[in-house]
Amino acid sequence: MAKIKTIGVMTSGGDAPGMNAAIRAVTRSGICNGFNVMGIYRGYDGLINDEIEPFTTENVSGIIMSGGTILKTARSKEFMTPEGKQKAYDNMVKRGIDALIVIGGNGSLTGAMLFAKEFDVCCIGLPGTIDNDLYGTDSTIGYDTTMNTIMDCVDRIRDTAQSHERIFFVEVMGRDAGFLAQNSAIASGAEAAIIPEDSTDVDQLARFMERGIRKSKKSCIVIVSESPKCGALYYADRVKKEFPHFDVRVSILGHLQRGGRPTAHDRILASRTGVGAIEAILQGQRNVMIGVRNNEIVYVPLSEAIRTDKPFDMKLVKVLDELSI
Repeated sequence: MAKIKTIGVMTSGGDAPGMNAAIRAVTRSGICNGFNVMGIYRGYDGLINDEIEPFTTENVSGIIMSGGTILKTARSKEFMTPEGKQKAYDNMVKRGIDALIVIGGNGSLTGAMLFAKEFDVCCIGLPGTIDNDLYGTDSTIGYDTTMNTIMDCVDRIRDTAQSHERIFFVEVMGRDAGFLAQNSAIASGAEAAIIPEDSTDVDQLARFMERGIRKSKKSCIVIVSESPKCGALYYADRVKKEFPHFDVRVSILGHLQRGGRPTAHDRILASRTGVGAIEAILQGQRNVMIGVRNNEIVYVPLSEAIRTDKPFDMKLVKVLDELSI
């Protein structure tokens, strides 16, 4: 196996607070351990279009506190094609890049796994997604910041919910994972969370409404995981039809959840996993995601990180149920 001399680093897919801290950690740890580091702009599209430049410690100065990603990010349809992957590989060879560190979520790490398999290149993943849905790590980069952002928003929404005696359905991100919705509901004192892991029928919805009414007259907050079919608007319409005497409002938090200065937790997680990625390369690891479990750095095969469902602690549902009476 050829010795790795040059490492490429990119951010891919949806942005997440803490990505800049991860870029900084990879760059500085890489240089500290004798590697050349190349920054790849706009994810896999940048690799295909040769948007690549050498990175020094100066490139990553003063970015640890910033949200977003200085490398920009994108979702690449071209990389899904054989021709796109070939262009990406050719540019890696041209630039002398021996290993690729990809900071992103499920789709991004799937791309890394397939690319590594097809061209026999070393790919290391960092768990950069607000959804916290990657298996093998207790938390993902951006999750803690996003949960704090949601909590702050819900705190403000509660002020108007109580003032007007309204029921608010607050839609948060998370796709097929309810970690954001369930934990932000507990943290913000919401009356209920509607999540993919806990199917909610009419009777449960009625019970949620009753608990809210008993607690604070007619004000109630329900956190809903985004869904094309059963999002906040769906449940609000149902309540309007089934409980027409209630004043119902919907707040879809949308992309404001992705922004903002990363919390200390996310900066530390990004820094530890970034350094962990360089250590993995030094140890000869290939095609793994760097995670943190029980406060220890772990190497998770990319195939496990993306294909294994992350376990959801259903005890959290009981916690919220008991605290929302």
